[in-house]
Amino acid sequence: FGFQRIGDLIWAAGDSRSRGFLLGATAGRTTLNGEGLQHQDGHSHILAATVPNCRAYDPAFGYELAVIIQDGLRLMLTEREDHFYYLTVMNENYPQPPMPEGAEEGILRGMHLVREASGKGPRVQLMGSGAILTEVLAAADTLQDDYGVGADVWSVTSFTELRRDGLEADRWNALHPTEDPRVPFVAQQLAGREGPTVAATDYIRAFPDSIRAYVPGRFDVLGTDGFGRSDWRTRLRGFFEVDRGHVTVAALGALAREGVLDPAIAAQAIVRYDIDPEAAPPWQR
Repeated sequence: FGFQRIGDLIWAAGDSRSRGFLLGATAGRTTLNGEGLQHQDGHSHILAATVPNCRAYDPAFGYELAVIIQDGLRLMLTEREDHFYYLTVMNENYPQPPMPEGAEEGILRGMHLVREASGKGPRVQLMGSGAILTEVLAAADTLQDDYGVGADVWSVTSFTELRRDGLEADRWNALHPTEDPRVPFVAQQLAGREGPTVAATDYIRAFPDSIRAYVPGRFDVLGTDGFGRSDWRTRLRGFFEVDRGHVTVAALGALAREGVLDPAIAAQAIVRYDIDPEAAPPWQR
């Protein structure tokens, strides 16, 4: 049920310098719909970030999980580092691709490229994590096929690790004013990439928004703020505005606001996906 049920035990585990893996099964706000709101967790990663020695990841693919667990065993058993892991996993069936060559560093540090756009035309950077990465990948297909927009897709295994890396870079730069400044990992990854960035996760907007300071250019975030009482995952993701249609609309809207795309195209996409622009936001319903 997420951190809210065992939060005191997790804090005690951190305080006592425990080691090991804590798996949040059927995690996310849209994966265990219909079982009551206490099962719909959209905030555990925010809470996990408050425990200093907890390393939290939201992997989407099996190879990501394998890399994280293997490195965690190395750090905790061989290097004897006193931290533990919170890993959110899902019960949803979707294709499991092979690991891209050289992806290990990005997986452990928080993000890696899983699809690179090809061809000419406007570009966007799409970020996704956990089960919502599949929606982001579907949106990338639609953007390319129907709108001629190329989307680089990033699997963000840990917004928490990206934020901590950014904080460390900020601190080092402040304390070493005469040295060349360090660049946060997320900024390194996005350097030279064209277009605005859109992030979508199965957690509240504050989760991806935590790296806003380190993302170059425009950054729009989608998340699962609110309760949500829909009967199917697809309907619930539509309600929370994190499904492929809303990711597509967000990307087109970001390009329109940057003057790269005709705003009428974004307006047409809103109609296409039957989105009510006058509806109250999900956190008010």
